[in-house]
Amino acid sequence: MSRHAAPEHVDLLVSAGRGPDECAWAVAELVVRLTEDATRRGLATRCVEALPGPRPGTHRSVLLRITGPEATAFAATWTGTLCWQAPSPYRPEHRRKNWYVTARPCDTDRPRTPFDPADVDVVACRTGGPGGQHRNKVSTAARATHRPTGQVVVVDAERHFDANRRLALDLLCRRLAEADAAADRAAGAARRHLHDELVRGDPVRTERPTLPAEQLRERGA
Repeated sequence: MSRHAAPEHVDLLVSAGRGPDECAWAVAELVVRLTEDATRRGLATRCVEALPGPRPGTHRSVLLRITGPEATAFAATWTGTLCWQAPSPYRPEHRRKNWYVTARPCDTDRPRTPFDPADVDVVACRTGGPGGQHRNKVSTAARATHRPTGQVVVVDAERHFDANRRLALDLLCRRLAEADAAADRAAGAARRHLHDELVRGDPVRTERPTLPAEQLRERGA
């Protein structure tokens, strides 16, 4: 890593999926355990996004950013199905004690596509549409190619090349921004899909509370 390189980080989404209230409780408890584990290993954690759960102090999902040396390797130890093993604080009569959640790394740092007119090749070309003899014979349309992405636009709205050139650059800039926005929407949809990928059983980690069941029920009341 160079002296000026950004520190390593990874974003980890912890989700209760479509589980019961206890799973949202498990997300909150497991995020605390994960944060404590990260701190012991010299890593920083920050909540990027949290979706509240159905009860106070619970979360349907939490997106954590883990930063520091070997952040990716650390996140891998918390990736997969996680189990919070404890009696329900909401239903004392319920016999189930294993509450499963899922944790998956996700990409939230898709870089923006920079737009610099110096990266654009603009050439004149003949218009193919109506417009009189002058427009049909003279190359007044502008064909702009963004070299880094290969995006191409052709503009022949005006009668003069310089005007079409300016419009082509503006259009190309908007197209690149629209592509970035579409990629962001796709990434968001992929994160939402993770909520449905919870596989119960065979957890990669099982964590247990340190408080007795009576105090857990008091906390969950």
